[in-house]
Amino acid sequence: MIDERIDEIVRALDALRGQAATLTRWGRALAARLDAGGRLLAAGNGGSAAEAQHLTAELVGRFDRDRRPFSALALHADTSSLTAIGNDYGYAEVYARQVEAHARPGDVLVLLSTSGRSENVRRAALAGVRAGASVWGLTGPAPNPLAAVCDEAVCVPGCTATVQEMHLVLVHLLCAAFEQALAVPLPRKAAS
Repeated sequence: MIDERIDEIVRALDALRGQAATLTRWGRALAARLDAGGRLLAAGNGGSAAEAQHLTAELVGRFDRDRRPFSALALHADTSSLTAIGNDYGYAEVYARQVEAHARPGDVLVLLSTSGRSENVRRAALAGVRAGASVWGLTGPAPNPLAAVCDEAVCVPGCTATVQEMHLVLVHLLCAAFEQALAVPLPRKAAS
């Protein structure tokens, strides 16, 4: 069982090699937009929500280079809005309504879904498109409804656990490309 899981992870990592140009381009676009005052919005459900929040934490804090903070919001983290919208409009609208409120032209909306079939995340993508934001998806296997409505998507093969593991890798690769595009030098190591 464990060997099979490792083999699936290796296959999924190999599939990500073909996404290097996309992630580099996303990192450059994200750096340009956030450096110009734009913001990143991110959302997902369950483990994907955790990865969305991981991404925003890396941008507001830092990934591996000391630099200024950038505007990034994980939409599930505003629990009062999330529960009020869910109560008043239904769970399918919890992210779309927040995207409608916060997204502006030039912003970036990153949506994560292991299946690519979460209706609330798909509706958020549609709201992002209407708002003029760039909408990027990190999903499970293609084709799926979320990837179909995003401007661009990286679709990962594998089971739910493998997709979530690869989404963490993709988040870190995007952050590395973002910081590289900012041309922030790596910290110097102290001489021993």
